[in-house]
Amino acid sequence: MGRMDGDPELEEFATRLFDLARAGETDTLRAYVEAGVPANLTNGKGDTLLMLAAYHGHAETVGMLAEQGADPDRANDRGQTPLAGAVFKKESGVVRALLEAGADPHAGTPSAVDTARIFANDQFLQWFGAK
Repeated sequence: MGRMDGDPELEEFATRLFDLARAGETDTLRAYVEAGVPANLTNGKGDTLLMLAAYHGHAETVGMLAEQGADPDRANDRGQTPLAGAVFKKESGVVRALLEAGADPHAGTPSAVDTARIFANDQFLQWFGAK
């Protein structure tokens, strides 16, 4: 659900939306979502707008998308969650925004907890309530 395949104009529009998420263009993206773009829109790899915003360090965009109904635990086609991506990128503001949105640090493969352990990130492990 939410994938756009086949129509070149739709694909070009979707690409623009994913670029807005990568760039952290919160207000522009909010306008599109409020106008009916699915908050859980996914690209060909299963990455949601929220995943791309998280991976590129845009905490405000992540928070807005979560408020608009984007699933903070929605994994991509490789089983990666936005929270694990944010941990991998050491984006503490995004990690906070995702936790506030209800993201599960144990979801995904590897999970955010596993990722924090791999990189010995004690601060994130503490935030996740993990030992």
